[in-house]
Amino acid sequence: MADQKIFELQKNNPFWNPVLETLERERIRLLQLEKFKKIFQWAYDHSNFHKKLYKAAGVEPGDIKSFDDIHRIPKVEKSMMQKIQRKDPFPYGDALCVPIEEVTEFRQTSGTTGNPVYQPDTWQDWEWWSECWSYILWAQGYRPHDRVFIPFGYNIFVAFWAGHYAAEKIGCEVVPGGVLDTETRILKIQELKATAMMGTPTYMLNMAETAADKMGIDPSNLGIKRITCAGEPGASIPATKHRIESAWDALVYDHAGATEIGAWSYECQAQSGGLHVNEAFFLVEIEDIETGEIIEAPDRQGKMIITAFDRTAQPCIRFDSKDIIMWKKDPCPCGRSFRQIKGGVLGRTDDITKVKGVLLSPAAIEAVVRAIPELSNEYQVIVDKIQDHDNIELNVELMPDCVRNDKAVKTKLAKQLRLKTNLGYKIKFYDYGQLPRFSVKAKRFNDKRKKI
Repeated sequence: MADQKIFELQKNNPFWNPVLETLERERIRLLQLEKFKKIFQWAYDHSNFHKKLYKAAGVEPGDIKSFDDIHRIPKVEKSMMQKIQRKDPFPYGDALCVPIEEVTEFRQTSGTTGNPVYQPDTWQDWEWWSECWSYILWAQGYRPHDRVFIPFGYNIFVAFWAGHYAAEKIGCEVVPGGVLDTETRILKIQELKATAMMGTPTYMLNMAETAADKMGIDPSNLGIKRITCAGEPGASIPATKHRIESAWDALVYDHAGATEIGAWSYECQAQSGGLHVNEAFFLVEIEDIETGEIIEAPDRQGKMIITAFDRTAQPCIRFDSKDIIMWKKDPCPCGRSFRQIKGGVLGRTDDITKVKGVLLSPAAIEAVVRAIPELSNEYQVIVDKIQDHDNIELNVELMPDCVRNDKAVKTKLAKQLRLKTNLGYKIKFYDYGQLPRFSVKAKRFNDKRKKI
């Protein structure tokens, strides 16, 4: 009976952990400092890689007394992890902090920037992943009455594995869509009357398109009420979010995480234009890309340096994520004291490139294309060098009923691209359905100059 009362109280609470999510700022900072000291000491004592790195920088655990001291600690990059792995203790190398017998979970990064990084987790680490995701799902309105369909290929990439277990943890019914193809997944959603779903923005649009165009099923009639997106910036780009929400007649929420880091941020039901950083479990620093200065002021972009406090097998301490973010000024009306990053993840330092002397973010192109209803969801960007001059080509699809209006659409597209990116493009139209479709992360930006 007591357990039932606790359950009823939790069900009606807007916070998964009302104590931590509403802590005063000063107490959050104290908690973060103490947790940082603990994970730093752990890595120093148990990881040959980290100890060597810190000794070379002249930093020891006893030196960490304030946040200013944290900023002195050297950062870790993915390339560093790639170099030390595939060695004993195989395959994780010198960053492993526990006996190999305690590793119960294996995941790896996608490998889009070189060799994949292997990520070991203990059972405690995996429980930590699930708890982080519980914050996300609860904040987005998932409750025990939800039937959650998860349409991703369960494999060595972390994707929505932890989302699956967190949905179970908070009491939802989970339907794993694993090896099913897109059409079968849609039929299963229809058959079981699923109410919620998780996936990349690209695949959520792809599923809706398949339902409407190939199956004659209106996805907005399938009963999905909420969708959690991750893996791409799209769900924080208003035009993309609007397309997904309109297609499914569902609320769409963004989340950012990474294999090496964990599930560090989430959009809440207030949808106030940012993602909460789960500051009880992570320390996020924003570093000026040019000067290395730590940015505390809002509305100023920098790259994210992040620490996961409670992950022990292979610690993530001051990891240079390459993600471009900025702090949001105003507190969220949801009542959480966790800070927000404005507009979600805005891009990556390794994606932002100079074209014709102008800095270009692929996310800016997506925002333009997705805001023009005459264009389909798919597009391709190809940057090349022709006779020492940069050339940028944009391939887009016209919606079937807009073919006769192609000149007007091209004019509108070119104008918006010039306005939002300060660049001119060679625009090429394709028939609807000709460009590639993607089921996980989309590969729409191809800078051929980097391959020369």
